[in-house]
Amino acid sequence: MKLNTKVNIHVKKGEEVVIIAGSNKGKRGKVIEVQRSSGRIIVEGACMIKKHVKKNQANPNGAIVEREGSIHASNVMSASVFDASKRAKTSTPAKA
Repeated sequence: MKLNTKVNIHVKKGEEVVIIAGSNKGKRGKVIEVQRSSGRIIVEGACMIKKHVKKNQANPNGAIVEREGSIHASNVMSASVFDASKRAKTSTPAKA
């Protein structure tokens, strides 16, 4: 039996993030939505999926709409933390 628990996620809506794993690795974008119940987030411009839409007033013939899919929160890092870690790695001189 699965309990209805909510997962604490380390990023917030509107924050800039970098994707650190998966097919979209290296992409940056703003967090559009945080889904705490599933532990996933939606990042602007990343993990684009095609959604088939039925006929409606906006699309009288139906359509194939491209939109963002969700990414697991563990595959994302805050952009400020990512940049700080990159800066720390490059600024340390190598020992001879």
